[in-house]
Amino acid sequence: MMKLFQYDTCPYCAFVRGHFSEMGLKEGKDYELVEASRGTPGREEVLRLGGLSQVPFLVDGDIKMYESRDIVDYVKSKIQKLGTVT
Repeated sequence: MMKLFQYDTCPYCAFVRGHFSEMGLKEGKDYELVEASRGTPGREEVLRLGGLSQVPFLVDGDIKMYESRDIVDYVKSKIQKLGTVT
């Protein structure tokens, strides 16, 4: 399952969450939201996995990426190829 490291008041995170919703993706089924505001274990994991203390951050198996538009494009492409994300 994909993990999206994010926090609620981040506008770039909201952009990704909005597109996930438009794509029909369901939290807990297609992806997991991980709280990654400053000072949280999630933010520390983002730094450990990706090297930058930045969100949104997507982890999908070996794929790790920052940048909201790149994340949305990647997931759209994955859905087109597989017909699903899970």
